[in-house]
Amino acid sequence: MFYSLILRVAARVLVPLLLLFSLFMLLRGHNLPGGGFVGGLVAASAFVLYVLTAGVHESRRVLRVEPHTLLGVGLALAYGTGVLALLFGKPFLTSLWVDLHLPVLGDLHLGSTLPFDIGVMLVVVGTALLMVFSVEDRLPGLVEE
Repeated sequence: MFYSLILRVAARVLVPLLLLFSLFMLLRGHNLPGGGFVGGLVAASAFVLYVLTAGVHESRRVLRVEPHTLLGVGLALAYGTGVLALLFGKPFLTSLWVDLHLPVLGDLHLGSTLPFDIGVMLVVVGTALLMVFSVEDRLPGLVEE
């Protein structure tokens, strides 16, 4: 394993920044380029960087959730937003919007696109980490601990 001191120190700064940037990309994607897929790729790259610096077992411990679970929850969330549109008599995956007025927060324009994008993000992260973790499972010693 490539355990560079410089990479380990840089990863301590880069991993949180990449996760924050993935959240930015997720939230930006409603009206501008970005969204769940790009945010998921950035978040997955943060975890891959962590795998390279800390190893697979430590990465699994930090993640706290199995990639299969992320994948399943993401699929259910994305599919659920499509079914929600059907319940309101709209075509599958039609965006639903609601305007709320809250005393402290003011006017909010909420839609079903954010849960869909979160689901896509979870699917992308779960798939990428499943691939990275399964490489270590099939080729032990490739990423030394």
